[in-house]
Amino acid sequence: MRAFVGITDETWFNLLASRPGLEEVNFWQPGGSRLFKALSPGELFLFKLHAPQNFIVGGGFFAHSSLLPVSLAWEAFGIANGAATLQEMRSRIEKYRRAPADPMEDYHVGCILLEQPFFWPREHWVPVPADWKPNIVQGRTYDLSVEPGATLLRQVQERLAPELSGEFPAVVEPGLRYGEPLLVKPRLGQGSFRVLVTDVYHRRCAVTGEKTLPVLEAAHIRPYAAGGEHRVDNGLLMRSDLHTLFDRGYLTVTPEYRVEVSRRIREEFSNGRDYYALHGRTIELPDARPERPAPEFLSWHNTEVFRG
Repeated sequence: MRAFVGITDETWFNLLASRPGLEEVNFWQPGGSRLFKALSPGELFLFKLHAPQNFIVGGGFFAHSSLLPVSLAWEAFGIANGAATLQEMRSRIEKYRRAPADPMEDYHVGCILLEQPFFWPREHWVPVPADWKPNIVQGRTYDLSVEPGATLLRQVQERLAPELSGEFPAVVEPGLRYGEPLLVKPRLGQGSFRVLVTDVYHRRCAVTGEKTLPVLEAAHIRPYAAGGEHRVDNGLLMRSDLHTLFDRGYLTVTPEYRVEVSRRIREEFSNGRDYYALHGRTIELPDARPERPAPEFLSWHNTEVFRG
């Protein structure tokens, strides 16, 4: 198991630390040209403040990385981006890029999506490992099975231990010795669900193949309010109008991944020709089988939501 220690500014940290109950945060990078590949899902991502504050001050569990327009990053995460407003986030991007402001550009940013974030009070801050180099710009990776990573893991576990009965039940299991690495399956928040579903469908509507990102939405098959979860296999990427019809029961997808359109559209609205043209179409699926819509969720939607 590895951990990545990423450098951030105190303003970002302080804003998020002041927001109790955050399920997720977006640790974004202004360049927007490279995906973060240092960790696998479930590994630790830790926050280190800029020098001279050479301390690790919190972290989270890595879920996914993506390159997103700032507008979508803001829609997905809002203040969990570590900025109070979209304009503030745009201003920081412009500052880091040292480029003139362009109000018409939807800047792309590198997004590192972290679940179950934790922010330590000052008395729990951890000094950076002795081998930390002052010329490190973005961060570095540590192997947690050997020193100094093993000590870093122990220090993190010690600080999370009082909270294990609440937010972090999977960080340390009974009887686990310090220094033994343990992957945590990230529990996705709403924003991370949206981004993951968008990416696993290659940013195309599953039904029509539409690629215009601003009109694509991640639909829950079984809504969160009805006991569904923020799981990729409980999601479909749809054009916004199809998402609305899906949520209201005028359209569904069968466990065989075929679209069905309700007769109620014609009965209630005397229209729907473009939608009936989709009836019987097989949807496009994510490449990885575990990321494809679960048949049990589709069956639930067919039975409990679809109007027939």
